[in-house]
Amino acid sequence: MGEATDIETAEDLTVITTHMNADFDAMACMLAAQKLYPDSIVVFPGSHEKTLRNFFVQSMVYLFNMADIRDIDFQKIRRLVLVDTRQPARIGRFAEILGKEDLEIHIYDHHSAFKNDIKGHVEVVEPTGAAISILTRIIREREIPLSPDEATIMCLGIYEDTGSFTFSSTTEADFLAAAFLLGQGAKLDIISNLTAREMSFEQVGLLNDMVQALVRRHIKGVEIAMTIVSTEHYVPDFAFLVHKMVKMENIPVIFAIGRMDSKIYVVARSRISDVDVGVIIGKMGGGGHAFAASASIKDKTLVQVEQELLDILYREINSSKQARDLMSSPAIRVDADIPLEEARNLMTRYNVNALLVTESQRDQEALLGYISRQIIAKALYLKLDKAVVREYMSTELGTVGPDAELPDIQEQIIENKQRILPVMENGKILGVITRTDLLNILIQQTDYAEKKQPDPFMEMVNARTRSILRLMKERLSDYIMEILVSAGQVADQLGFGAYAVGGFVRDLFLYRVNEDIDIVIEGNGIEFAKTYARLKKARIHTYEKFGTAVVIFPDGFKIDIATARMEYYRFPADLPNVEMSSIKLDLFRRDFTINTLAVQLNAVKFGILIDFFAAQKDLKEKVIRILHNLSFVEDPTRIFRAIRFEQRFGFSIGKLTAGLIKNAVKMDLFNKLSGRRIFNELRQILEEADPTPAVQRMHDFDLLKYIHPELKPSAKLLSNFQAVKKVLDWHDLLFLDEEYLQWAVYLMVMLRQFKPDTTRAICERFEMASRYQVIFCEERYRGDQCLFWLRRNLPIENSKIYRELSEFRVEVLLYMMAVTRNEAVRKAISNYFTQLRQVAISIRGKDLQRIGVKPGPVYREILDAALNAKLNGRIKTRSDELNFVRNYVA
Repeated sequence: MGEATDIETAEDLTVITTHMNADFDAMACMLAAQKLYPDSIVVFPGSHEKTLRNFFVQSMVYLFNMADIRDIDFQKIRRLVLVDTRQPARIGRFAEILGKEDLEIHIYDHHSAFKNDIKGHVEVVEPTGAAISILTRIIREREIPLSPDEATIMCLGIYEDTGSFTFSSTTEADFLAAAFLLGQGAKLDIISNLTAREMSFEQVGLLNDMVQALVRRHIKGVEIAMTIVSTEHYVPDFAFLVHKMVKMENIPVIFAIGRMDSKIYVVARSRISDVDVGVIIGKMGGGGHAFAASASIKDKTLVQVEQELLDILYREINSSKQARDLMSSPAIRVDADIPLEEARNLMTRYNVNALLVTESQRDQEALLGYISRQIIAKALYLKLDKAVVREYMSTELGTVGPDAELPDIQEQIIENKQRILPVMENGKILGVITRTDLLNILIQQTDYAEKKQPDPFMEMVNARTRSILRLMKERLSDYIMEILVSAGQVADQLGFGAYAVGGFVRDLFLYRVNEDIDIVIEGNGIEFAKTYARLKKARIHTYEKFGTAVVIFPDGFKIDIATARMEYYRFPADLPNVEMSSIKLDLFRRDFTINTLAVQLNAVKFGILIDFFAAQKDLKEKVIRILHNLSFVEDPTRIFRAIRFEQRFGFSIGKLTAGLIKNAVKMDLFNKLSGRRIFNELRQILEEADPTPAVQRMHDFDLLKYIHPELKPSAKLLSNFQAVKKVLDWHDLLFLDEEYLQWAVYLMVMLRQFKPDTTRAICERFEMASRYQVIFCEERYRGDQCLFWLRRNLPIENSKIYRELSEFRVEVLLYMMAVTRNEAVRKAISNYFTQLRQVAISIRGKDLQRIGVKPGPVYREILDAALNAKLNGRIKTRSDELNFVRNYVA
């Protein structure tokens, strides 16, 4: 090796680097490149595997003329040698100098080409199993001598990247390179020790999770294995675990998705030519070659990454493609008799260029034709504003069945010049294939942006299903089970799909009692509700606009029925518009993954759990996660619910979700919400068993300012909140059988620091009902005045305490008990609650009349005096009351 270059004095630097998270092949390539460029400096662009770091530190660091990237003056670099990569996104800070005019770039790589690859002045790219095999050939041809240690490192790279010559990507060049290195003294015992790694306890656990989560799918006739795991901290050697799993399960193609800390890692392996994982992972921002590839992804959820991967797989796998695989569903359609202007608005809303046209015939939907955006635009340009769709639609429309192959689809769309192709079965519209869809398939030029959101109109993530019938029987009463079974039977009669969804299903797994049953119907929810109500002799309230109903049983028990629906938002923080959909899209519109579980109720599949979005995983890990990155932009009130669920269940908000909350606050989306919606969410938080942690969490996310800019969780406020909880617990243990508004007690404490005008402004901002405004703007202030009076005048007779406190409702009395720091005052209010409130006299006006008292205002005076005497303990029985009155009037 040549003399080391002094990076402080050298003016023209040659730097050798590789990809981020360097492996043994990358390390071997850097060593080999250093043999080809003797005066060069080896620099890692970023992190590298833990095993690799230990290897350097313990044994072989002396072989490298290595420098820390922080010590490099990038302006002095004249030649950049890239090994085992040519992707700008994978070389860290070195990507910043790629545009330098005086920079010479040399590339040695074995990965498949991508359109954004770095272009080099010297490029040696060959399809070998390991990149080091390329450099080894050059060293052999130039007869450059190698030491046994150098040969060992280089041979280690070959063994690692070819799976000890078992990977399908292994080539003849890899064998020849290894043979040459063995002849140079490479030590196979060292290589064996380094490649035969022992797994840590964490790795064994993660591998077990990977095996348990393994799902096999058939996509376009190709079996694809997929596993999704999650851990709160980084576990090294994920690719090694995938390799172990491939061997254990004999898997031809696998995609492993792992969320570790705040990143998501995707590792892919393929042993068949039909699936080029390098191309597939490349579209996700990663890299690799046809048989092995990986990607590291930030700022996306597991649901989004899985959805994106499936979208790419369906597009890229070259196999038999059928209409059911290619169609978008549900098909967006329009009634034949609506005006053209409305049809154009519908196209704009869903960003489509053609609509199917239908009408109802004998209670069935009939397909009449289609209409395109161009036809509508021309008609409106010609001032045909009053025209309806029927008058200008195209009626020559071919259709295909769900099993139609690509040639049939191509003939209908291209040869028949048909813009949109309906997929039909038994007279029903299953979906549509557009001309753009077909074009993307034929030329394979679909470019998925890295931050593309899951599209609910595309094929959704396949559900994970399993039977939970035993759990249901253990956790649910016979009464509830009968309701669910009979609901499934009615759905079967009507030909609908029926599912129990939401918190009811979630709480089955959390072992929490929840009998708020929500049933979603694939079909007409209101028709189902009416039929079911007749069967159960129940009452029903329907809401046609939303396709929902409430069924009220004779004993008062209620269940909510909803038509499976999708929502769209016209602008951020808007209220959603609702339309009919399928169970998949209905679940996709929900707030958090843990609320997306559904249980099928139809008889054949009764008790089958459906999990599209890894909700079981998040329940197990106790994490609150949103389904897509625009969730809080669409509906910022979901942030309050995230906090509420986090504190109620003892969960934590996922890192990405927490980041998106902060972003929504930064965008000031809450000022676009009506005060009523904020008030409704705040009220639900204050109804929780202990809202104190949730209020503190609201402060963490800077949300309290939307109640009032000066509201802060001061020590006094938090202390008063804890006092409220103690008082409410005390009150509930009295079993007084009286209802009260818990949220109102907490809100009075929260608003206590504000003057009356400010409090009234807050109530008006919340669009609070006048009956509630009285509590906060009037009664609460009188309560504070009463506390002041009691502090100054106690001890006093019970009758005076009674007269002072009897004017207040329960909520204000509980508030007064919580905020007072005077023990005598608290005891006085407690005595009123437990004793004085129940005191009453038995005598009435007729008793006074018998004694000889003439009717008049004096009656009230006498009865009040008798009550005061009883409150003060001077009289007890009815006889005492009558004697008191006789003496009083005498």
